[in-house]
Amino acid sequence: MIIDSHLPCILLAEDEMMLAMMLEDRLNASGYNVIKAARLARCLELAESASIDLAILDINLAGEVSFPAALVLRRRGIPFVFSSGYGDEDIPDVWRNETVLQKPYDTRQLTAALTALRAA
Repeated sequence: MIIDSHLPCILLAEDEMMLAMMLEDRLNASGYNVIKAARLARCLELAESASIDLAILDINLAGEVSFPAALVLRRRGIPFVFSSGYGDEDIPDVWRNETVLQKPYDTRQLTAALTALRAA
């Protein structure tokens, strides 16, 4: 993987391999470098130490919730959105004000969410 340091870097935490590959292609085409994590442990490692500008966190990563990674990102001041195939009732109150991309989401919704993050 070639990283262009002039492009914003996004952490993509997604455990569905085909969806992760498709999103990576979309994000690359939209001008982002992408680093991926399919499991919470790797997501936490990257959230703690990687030079990232934004993140998309699937709430359920192979049966583990991504909220611990969201806490790390919040502490570091890195904006993020959640993605989920579940309803809002599965999101704890502490995270209810965060943007959630409801799966399946399209390129327009993804772009709008990322644009809002970058503007914040």
